[in-house]
Amino acid sequence: MNLVIPDLQGKSVLITGASTGIGAALARAFAALGARVGLNYHASERPAKALVNEIEFNGGEVLPLKGDVTKPEDCAIMVARMAEAFRGVDGLINNAGLMLGRVDTLKATDEHLSAVIDLNARSVITMTRAARPWLARNGGFVINTTSIAARNGGANGAMIYAAAKGFVSTITRGLAKELIGDNIRVNGVSPGVIATPFHDRYSTPEALEAIRATIPAGRLGTPEDCVGAYLFLASQTLSSYVIGQIIEVNGGQLMP
Repeated sequence: MNLVIPDLQGKSVLITGASTGIGAALARAFAALGARVGLNYHASERPAKALVNEIEFNGGEVLPLKGDVTKPEDCAIMVARMAEAFRGVDGLINNAGLMLGRVDTLKATDEHLSAVIDLNARSVITMTRAARPWLARNGGFVINTTSIAARNGGANGAMIYAAAKGFVSTITRGLAKELIGDNIRVNGVSPGVIATPFHDRYSTPEALEAIRATIPAGRLGTPEDCVGAYLFLASQTLSSYVIGQIIEVNGGQLMP
């Protein structure tokens, strides 16, 4: 990466769900720009360790943070470890999220409903609450990963996930109002259909091809397509007056 964003150099940025997909692309990009990265993962230990080795080999600073973002105690421990290792936390990217299976809304068990909401929605509040004291020290940022599903309601058993992401979009705007008094900027990024392990797990090739045909750009997105939006929102120099906004990254599939 030949890009230079000077005000990101030396910043400590905690990224949840960073072992694969968009999170991994973000970890690489922030590290390449000289930021110190807290790389959260939960079950995907092998790809997380491989990514840590890759970032370190390329001269980046990275701290692996194994933890379950649905557990408040894990969130607090990860933030504390990050702050101790890097003398603070300047930015938080709430990126962890999964569909946890395609299930018809009214056929979902209470356990499934709770699991989807806890992972995709509740974790945003829990992680932000843990990081807030550190973010407020020097004027930090929060970037939440929502989804195109928050706008279109999802499809084919993804409605609960879509609703959880709708919560993320709304709480992004709410937190932006609440935290700007602490000089913490809160924004979001809404990816469209991105070719990641998420869709390897939950979508068939036929379904993805049908979606591709509806995208003006003529292709599915890549994790790297999303990176620029996060870097823009992370940079005080580039986006100091951007507050409570959600950037859509979807190849033209949705033009709100």
